[in-house]
Amino acid sequence: MKKNYFLLLLMFATIGFAQIPSGYYSTATGTGYTLKTQLYNIIKDHTNNGYAGLYTTYQTSDVDNFYENDGTILDMYSENPSGTDPYNYTTGTTQRCGNYSAEGDCYNREHIIPQSVFNEQFPMVADAHFITPTDGKVNGMRSNYPHGNVNSATYTSQNGSKLGSSAVSGYSGTVFEPINAFKGDIARMYFYFATRYENTVAGYSYAMFNGSSNQVFTTAFLNMLLAWHAQDPVSAREIARNNAIYARQNNRNPFIDHPEYVNQIWGGTPPSGDTQAPTTPTSLASTTKTATSISLSWTASTDNVAVTGYDVYANSVLKTTVSGTTATITGLTASTTYSIYVKAKDAAGNASASSNTISVTTNSSGTGTATDLLFSEYIEGSGNNKALEIANNTGSSVNLSAYTIKKQTNGAGSWSTGLALSGTLATGSKFVVVNSSMSSSCFSTSSANISTTATELTFNGNDAVGLFKNGVLIDIIGTFNGGTANFAIDVTLRRKSTVTSPSTTFNLSAQWDSFSQDTCNNLGSKMARPIEEEVVETSNEVLIFPNPSNGIFNIGLDNFDSPYDLEIFSFTGQKVFEKQNSTDAVITAVHLVKGIYVVKIQKDSKTIIKKIVIE
Repeated sequence: MKKNYFLLLLMFATIGFAQIPSGYYSTATGTGYTLKTQLYNIIKDHTNNGYAGLYTTYQTSDVDNFYENDGTILDMYSENPSGTDPYNYTTGTTQRCGNYSAEGDCYNREHIIPQSVFNEQFPMVADAHFITPTDGKVNGMRSNYPHGNVNSATYTSQNGSKLGSSAVSGYSGTVFEPINAFKGDIARMYFYFATRYENTVAGYSYAMFNGSSNQVFTTAFLNMLLAWHAQDPVSAREIARNNAIYARQNNRNPFIDHPEYVNQIWGGTPPSGDTQAPTTPTSLASTTKTATSISLSWTASTDNVAVTGYDVYANSVLKTTVSGTTATITGLTASTTYSIYVKAKDAAGNASASSNTISVTTNSSGTGTATDLLFSEYIEGSGNNKALEIANNTGSSVNLSAYTIKKQTNGAGSWSTGLALSGTLATGSKFVVVNSSMSSSCFSTSSANISTTATELTFNGNDAVGLFKNGVLIDIIGTFNGGTANFAIDVTLRRKSTVTSPSTTFNLSAQWDSFSQDTCNNLGSKMARPIEEEVVETSNEVLIFPNPSNGIFNIGLDNFDSPYDLEIFSFTGQKVFEKQNSTDAVITAVHLVKGIYVVKIQKDSKTIIKKIVIE
């Protein structure tokens, strides 16, 4: 009979960086303020990730994949869309430093609608749709002033954002004016706030508000926001940000998905009367692929106004939206064929015809192309919930005796002595090391390869952790000598599938996907495939004696004339030892730690399964 001797529960966190969910706006059928209320009912009751959770959201929502495309923080108050940025920020290393004496010191969280307006109350105070990462100095200069057109500037930031006297009709106070490239972004954040908080906004006192729950804005500021919305149409950057925040908050900014809603609710001139679609993208081709990803390139489309982005489809499902002419589709299944095509679109929502369709088959799992082992998961959770996962994607089994894990404490000093690894890690498998006091509700420590209280597994969010081979650093989480700033506190990090080799330079946004505190459901997954074979379970087919000690035991078969294959699996399903075409009567696997294992012996046409306990 056919049996599974291991039940491996694979849990996948699917992030919705793809498209508007089907039917999301199906109830948005009205016009005017009726439509606004319908949208309120769609986007209300979003998930509150907490104020500190904004920094986690920014790791996916506000990354510069559109201008320099360097993976740094995309800050509307410092970004130079047409040239080199005056300075850059990297997630986790320059946030919340408290020293905002000059631009470029560090970044923090900018509430486009000041938090004093709503008395710093939740969920408003942590709603990423209108809270952005910005330079601390410029944020401080903006203060609680309304956004508006400046008449005479008293301060100008390095990217051209201005503070000064108001040019808004009827308002004589101080206003803050962003650069033109982001005026539409900010206007649509205001329209989002007016809609998402329709039930409370009438009670907020703010220079831009008129005390109503329908129009919300004074006529002068409304006309200005409508103009900004029309002059700066929705960009690919906004679409990507909207998708990333939806993945975290489970609600969307409807005025990015449907810019026409703005004028249907508040009137004004639509962003454009453009009805001409971009030309069709051509020469779509696959450039590289792995078991879980496909990279693509194509020839750009043209448009009578401008192409704002490209939608990439696999098997007729929208997988990603990009602004350039390259893309990588991730989260795919190994050994699977996908039909892929691309469509161009413009700011008015016009879409081109589909490009040429190509058929691409992902690599099989276990045919990894990594140059060496690498960290694949990092858990810095509550209490002692600390874990590291190492993956072997090299295509061959790797002897772990050459590898150690080391830690630097608080971003200074020397590396620790190191936690030595042992055993053989099969290709396509993971090696899990946990703090032995880790909560069982997060992960069962008995399922780990190593469970320890060694200093390497008592790391905090500012402790760099390194993987060493023969004493040489080959992979790192964090920055050596990076100082006391936290790079990954209260978070689970998983290596992106596009990263195929270790790196001695840590780049959070480019190399890692971030998840909320104590997300443990993926740890140790994909360790080994279930055994699904014709098996013989009767005890007289094979004898294993004596009870294994230190992994040394004898195998008693009916004869050793014909060779056999032997594999040993941990009780979680990870292959920890194998021997092929053997006629040996004694097997030595001294690297095995204490625990329960399953021995699988393939001899002639039979598969024999035995349980052993290493003491």
